[in-house]
Amino acid sequence: MALTSKISLYDDQWPGAFSAEKGRIAKGFGCELIEVHHVGSTAVPGLAAKPEIDLLAVVVEHRDEVARNAFMATLGYVRGSDLSPGHHFYRRDVEGVRTHKVHVCICGHEQIGRMLRFRDLLRQDSGIRQQYQDLKLRLEAGNREGIGEYLAQKAPFIDAVMDGLSQ
Repeated sequence: MALTSKISLYDDQWPGAFSAEKGRIAKGFGCELIEVHHVGSTAVPGLAAKPEIDLLAVVVEHRDEVARNAFMATLGYVRGSDLSPGHHFYRRDVEGVRTHKVHVCICGHEQIGRMLRFRDLLRQDSGIRQQYQDLKLRLEAGNREGIGEYLAQKAPFIDAVMDGLSQ
């Protein structure tokens, strides 16, 4: 089973793709939107990644989910399962290939800081960035069960790095 898309070398177009998508999705959040961040591997210059733009929308609260889901559907997004209380998830595929993911978290949610700290660490520390890239490429090469397996096998590395930051 394949991943949602194939890992590729860093593409200088990814920041522009984030900015364009940020503008598209922001319209659907109205006054509940606080900010939108570029997160995930495409937000880290020099890091190979699945070419899926990850956006983190921070909101005051989840107000009208029905209207938001309908708006996101007009942009080609499908609402996925909530990743945790207060952490909603949307994905967009084009011709069977994942292109974008949107995490919507209530202000103060623990995942906001975690995603931003991990992104910033990868931007700043070339050694950890290289280790993470090597791991991702190894996991892709040996993957048999799809994205769930890939994410589960990346998690111990991310947890160890994040635990090291909090000590």
